[in-house]
Amino acid sequence: MSESTKPHHPNPQGKGEKTHGSDFSYVGIDAILEQMRRKAMKQGFELNVMVVGQSGLGKSTLMNTLFKSKVSRKSVQPNPEERIPKTIEIKSISHDIEEKGVRMKLTVIDTPGFGDQINNENCWQPIMKFINDQYEAYLQEEIHINRKKRIPDSRVHCCIYFIPPTGHCLRPLDVEFMRRLSKVVNIVPVIAKADTLTLEERDDFKQTIREELRANGIDVYPQKEFDEDADDRMINDKIREMIPFAVVGSDQEYQVNGKRILGRKTKWGTIEVENIAHCEFAYLRDLLIRTHMQNIKDITGSIHYETYRVRRLNESNGHFSPHPSDHPAPGGAAQPNGVAAQHEARSHEM
Repeated sequence: MSESTKPHHPNPQGKGEKTHGSDFSYVGIDAILEQMRRKAMKQGFELNVMVVGQSGLGKSTLMNTLFKSKVSRKSVQPNPEERIPKTIEIKSISHDIEEKGVRMKLTVIDTPGFGDQINNENCWQPIMKFINDQYEAYLQEEIHINRKKRIPDSRVHCCIYFIPPTGHCLRPLDVEFMRRLSKVVNIVPVIAKADTLTLEERDDFKQTIREELRANGIDVYPQKEFDEDADDRMINDKIREMIPFAVVGSDQEYQVNGKRILGRKTKWGTIEVENIAHCEFAYLRDLLIRTHMQNIKDITGSIHYETYRVRRLNESNGHFSPHPSDHPAPGGAAQPNGVAAQHEARSHEM
């Protein structure tokens, strides 16, 4: 057949068709990332942080420093007889924070009165009850037949535990609190007001605390057993070597070398809060906000809450009460086996 009579089919190797060929092979799976980003931006984010420690350790100041806004405010100066609460109080303050179009609802849960009494026996119980109550509230919303499209999340995602800068060892109260609470919430221990220690004292204190945590079987965040892969393990091992973070908080700005910095001014100079040579505030901020926030929330939901949920559903096989047995509801009224029945019905539907 002569060349002039040959049918003119498109040439798949033509210059213009190469681009079409590469486009044709593109499915677009990576677009899911943009879809997730848009959806997350619309919904916003939630983070619930509990701060625990005795009075005077700078809990409110540190939270204000972390989020660079007045997210934790001290109340009106109390009367002398009311300065130390007779019992532990739980106070929650919620704020809507926005940065570069990203919205986050931050809830700071403070625990005034913790460790301030002469007898601090069982002072962790109100805190434990509060954490479990948030799990219970979430569970009750979750088991409704017609449940909300998005369940309000009041579960405590992280507990920052403030250790006094004694430079010696953990107090029995510190050990007992972290031993009990580490089983139900992510605990991040910090040495408060670390500028009261020399660098040598600080390093020795941190090493002593790490040894005591290991000796007492206290597993603080990030927990080794939840490392997902070798990369996670390598990153988290570096964090575990720094825990507890020696931090300094301040919401005061000063001029240093022509730059405005957050710091604390002393007669010897200015302690720069965000300077890693002065303290480890920057590492704590990165852990809580910039690198591990989602992981902290994931562990809360898939580990701590799941453990609570399984226990409650197992309890419901025999007898179901609105609250765990160690926290009976007022009046002690029992409810029918609704949790197990609904859970079983959903399991059969799947």
